[in-house]
Amino acid sequence: MHCEDTNCPFHGNIVIRGNTTEGRVVSARMDKTVVIEKEYLHFIPKYKRYERRRRRLSVHAPPCLDLRVGDEIIAAETRPISKTVSFVAVGKRGQ
Repeated sequence: MHCEDTNCPFHGNIVIRGNTTEGRVVSARMDKTVVIEKEYLHFIPKYKRYERRRRRLSVHAPPCLDLRVGDEIIAAETRPISKTVSFVAVGKRGQ
């Protein structure tokens, strides 16, 4: 499916650079933007244990990927698209 989005990494003219990250879509309410959440473990030296932490990230969602809440996605860094969006979704995990 061909999309008309200029910020699509496949059909538009956005350049992917820098980091890639993986996460789970927790919100898809915005137009062409999803919020992903990445869980990781942080070590606490004093107690010699790990604690769970979460990081939320706004990601541009091209219409051709059809992202929904619960999808595991891969996001790549781009130039800033808006005030909070500097990543674009490049694919779903497991597909």
